[in-house]
Amino acid sequence: MTIVKPSQFSFSGGGSSPLCSLKSSLLTVAILTFISLFYLSLNSLRTSPPSPVIVVTPIHVPHTFVNEYKTDNETPTMEEETYSDVYHSPEAFRLNYAEMEKRFKVYIYPDGDPNTFYQTPRKVTGKYASEGYFFQNIRESRFRTLDPDEADLFFIPISCHKMRGKGTSYENMTVIVQNYVDGLIAKYPYWNRTLGADHFFVTCHDVGVRAFEGSPLLIKNTIRVVCSPSYNVGFIPHKDVALPQVLQPFALPAGGNDVENRTTLGFWAGHRNSKIRVILAHVWENDTELDISNNRINRATGHLVYQKRFYRTKFCICPGGSQVNSARITDSIHYGCIPVILSDYYDLPFNDILNWRKFAVVLREQDVYNLKQILKNIPHSEFVSLHNNLVKVQKHFQWNSPPVKFDAFHMIMYELWLRHHVVKY
Repeated sequence: MTIVKPSQFSFSGGGSSPLCSLKSSLLTVAILTFISLFYLSLNSLRTSPPSPVIVVTPIHVPHTFVNEYKTDNETPTMEEETYSDVYHSPEAFRLNYAEMEKRFKVYIYPDGDPNTFYQTPRKVTGKYASEGYFFQNIRESRFRTLDPDEADLFFIPISCHKMRGKGTSYENMTVIVQNYVDGLIAKYPYWNRTLGADHFFVTCHDVGVRAFEGSPLLIKNTIRVVCSPSYNVGFIPHKDVALPQVLQPFALPAGGNDVENRTTLGFWAGHRNSKIRVILAHVWENDTELDISNNRINRATGHLVYQKRFYRTKFCICPGGSQVNSARITDSIHYGCIPVILSDYYDLPFNDILNWRKFAVVLREQDVYNLKQILKNIPHSEFVSLHNNLVKVQKHFQWNSPPVKFDAFHMIMYELWLRHHVVKY
């Protein structure tokens, strides 16, 4: 048998051997296959969506706030939860909050006798406690600076609630505020740089808001941190800040994770000091499913009967009083009862940060006539979701001394931090 070596193949006339022809065919097929695969791969790269490994969209990724600030020596806590349900933009809040903690500085004017109305809170108890807590916390916080040249905002530390407690008339309060601000303008150059746009004052009492009306520039330019943020009396949401009205100290521990104990559909008891409250009591006080009383529950009925009702109720009705606000809202949040907001023209606290419809029921005043049916139409699964979200936001409506991360003080500071970026002259 003769063995044919590759060198003996001829590629000139007379035809090719079968083996040579087979190899040529295989080579051609391989080349065509390679070209086809290359073309398909190239086309796939042009038309396929970006790989999630390459393109990261962090706004859609759940984050936990505690992990972001945890040091090497800290261990995970129960706070490590996902907050996407209750924040309009959890990622923006996370990033901006961290930036605020690093950079935000506030200068407190040192002028004024601390034994009168300046530098010191009225008190840190009762329904106007938020003003007192803020005065106390800002002095102790990391945000305070003694160097006005590095300050982002300037705090006008005058307590109108303390004036009220000392029996000062409204007319005299207005004069005191006007003289004090005029003195700051004359003594320091900072007001005149922005006509007060980088200044703010804090008051929880509605009379305190009126006391500042003697100076038109205070109302027009400064950031007003107030407990009565009503749109129809000059509150400007992008400039001013809604201060939560918190009745502290709370009489009983926080409620939550107790859905099975809440058998009453709705509850309200209070004074009829507004039109909406009069209507609420008139329409529903004799209803068998809504627990509506036209006066505060008498203490003689029993110890803390009013507060204990919150523990047994699904929805706590929160109608506006003499102002749009009510301390009942933060009471409801603390005790784990879904607040039903029944007040028009009300800029809810932290409304630009928190999605209130994820943990509260927000109605118009005219909905009072259909109140029971509205509440009964809420599915149990939705009620449970609202309740679970309510527990997540409780810490934002709690004052502490000294202040702690994400509490009411820090949320107010965050609101101020946002405004110092946009409110300029």
